[in-house]
Amino acid sequence: MNYEFFIAKRIIKAKQYKSSVSATIIKIAIAAIAIGIVMMMVAIATGMGLQKTIQEKVAAFNGHIQISNFDNNNSEVSLMPLDVKQEFYPDFTEVSGMTHVQAVAIKAGIIRTEKTFEGVLAKGIGPDYNWAAFEEFITEGRLPNVSEKRENREVLMSAYMARRLELKLGDTFKTIFLKEDTSEIPNERTFEIVGIYNSGFQKFDANVMLMDIRHIQRMNKWKNGEVGNFEVFIDDFGTIQEKTKEVYDTISSNLDTQNVTNKFPFIFEWISLFDVNIFLIIGIIIIVGGINMITALLVLILDRTPMIGILKSLGSSDLSIRKIFLYNAAYLIGIGLLWGNVIGLGFIWAQDTFGFLKFPNPEQYHTSIIPIHLEIWHVLALNIGTLVLCVLMLLIPSFIITKISPVKAIKFQ
Repeated sequence: MNYEFFIAKRIIKAKQYKSSVSATIIKIAIAAIAIGIVMMMVAIATGMGLQKTIQEKVAAFNGHIQISNFDNNNSEVSLMPLDVKQEFYPDFTEVSGMTHVQAVAIKAGIIRTEKTFEGVLAKGIGPDYNWAAFEEFITEGRLPNVSEKRENREVLMSAYMARRLELKLGDTFKTIFLKEDTSEIPNERTFEIVGIYNSGFQKFDANVMLMDIRHIQRMNKWKNGEVGNFEVFIDDFGTIQEKTKEVYDTISSNLDTQNVTNKFPFIFEWISLFDVNIFLIIGIIIIVGGINMITALLVLILDRTPMIGILKSLGSSDLSIRKIFLYNAAYLIGIGLLWGNVIGLGFIWAQDTFGFLKFPNPEQYHTSIIPIHLEIWHVLALNIGTLVLCVLMLLIPSFIITKISPVKAIKFQ
């Protein structure tokens, strides 16, 4: 054990240290570090949680990557059919990281009731549809059964759409689907609401209705094995651009790919701003915490001025004495980090488990409960970064030790 660390340890354990004039200021500095680490953890957890929640909701309605015909169709509606017999379907084995592939088709229509009407995007799905992301959105009823041999009238409608149409679970309604040739008589279908969902994402809740894909195949006069497009899910959203390129390079030349970040750029540009806010909050809090620690260090130095004079008279170098106080400051920062981690992680666990904090305007953030997402490397990076940056900020004020004269310091005692 080097003697700087030994002396710093003795100072920390000394009773005078805990009852000295500087004790209150030291406690304030520790509290500032603890509060700062809590605020930084909460900022990261809520920012990352909101990003992840929105990403998952957009993917639930669209998949991460869409594979469709190479045409000029910029609408959501499926116009040209795709043969379901593709090398990548039902299992995309040529590209790693693919978790699921599903075939869908979309057709625009108008829901008509006795009192009102609403436009709708009827999304046709089959037995391969991934309900995992949708199950948590269900508020009433059940999922439609699309696995039977014969097509049925069951649909899953959003609570937003049901409210506007004044419909409820178990009601039946008629939907009109126009044909490409507008001179022909439109298709009319009667459906029954067997389930109601609420994703909180009004952009999709306002018009997306899930139904058996065979209705769309029949209305579009497609064959049984023809679909509108394929939706591909990946295991890591952070690799979506790379995976989109890999998928594009793998599929046939007559097919095109598009991922959700390109399809909905405004949504993902908006949530990318959360990163800027998180870094801004972290930067401000670290600066404030560092200033508090500088104040505590200066108070420690003034409180221990006689000791500094004695150590200098005994031959200790300025660098060694500075190390003693930096070790002491690092200990105080460590205490603050310890309490901050206990409080911060406890708060994050409670919010993730009970969800007691909610947005006052959930329609703006597409979720009612404030979501939480924090990984272990976030916690480690935050703690190590805070400790290192605060200690670095203390290097300059520690130079005041070099200005202390041993004679005056000992007289000061």
